[in-house]
Amino acid sequence: MAGTKNHDYHILAPDPWPIIGASFAFALFGGAVMWLHNNPYGKFVFALGVLGVITTMYSWWSNTIREAHSGDHTPVVQLHLRYGMILFIASEVMFFVAWFWAFFDSALFPSAVDAVGGQWPPKGIEVLNPFHFPLLNTLILLCSGTTVTWAHHALIHGDRKGLKLGLLCTILLGMLFTSIQAWEYAHAPFAFKGSIYGSTFFMATGFHGFHVIVGTIFLIVCLIRANKGDFTPRQHFGFEAAAWYWHFVDVVWLFLFVSIYVWGGWGAPIHG
Repeated sequence: MAGTKNHDYHILAPDPWPIIGASFAFALFGGAVMWLHNNPYGKFVFALGVLGVITTMYSWWSNTIREAHSGDHTPVVQLHLRYGMILFIASEVMFFVAWFWAFFDSALFPSAVDAVGGQWPPKGIEVLNPFHFPLLNTLILLCSGTTVTWAHHALIHGDRKGLKLGLLCTILLGMLFTSIQAWEYAHAPFAFKGSIYGSTFFMATGFHGFHVIVGTIFLIVCLIRANKGDFTPRQHFGFEAAAWYWHFVDVVWLFLFVSIYVWGGWGAPIHG
């Protein structure tokens, strides 16, 4: 028959979510710009955009899950989904390269930047003790990398109890990391404004913290799906993508800890 499917690819049916998502993303960023320029309607447009983007994400990914349950995610489709996740993580790597570039540009050549004052960290800056809470957070993230690997291993071997327990431990460790970093930010001896050190520090570590929150939400969704029995040893790309993302977050933190907390604050007076 002319309409018979004779390939392993999944041809998507017409879907309104791409154009809906693009429209709400435009409202989100447009509202943010309006809000920053003190437009009285900016925050409402921004809130509408956020709500619309969240609705789009939920609905679009729900469609993807339904497609997986209906058998549309053949091995070829799953392979291409993995390629897509790899490219997404690669784009995230370049995103962090920008923040590290800003930090190292000032740290390596302090005499070339007037705002630095010829030394790094700039004179008058007290830094956080890297072997206090930053080291604790490093150990927490390393432990979370082992627990998410445990969950993945359990899933592959059909151990659903181990899968759920490993995911739960990883989620709790992610929340603990975020809580400690929030306390650290609240007691930091330097501010975002006023120095290139504070600006580069908070941009790099803050965006990493945001990625930890996103990764934690990602894993919570996986735990909910695991409790519903969605994942199987042969088909679990959603969980695999979350695990890859979490390992990426771990690696970025290790580089942050060594370069910004330890090397970047070397020789400066330590707060507390």
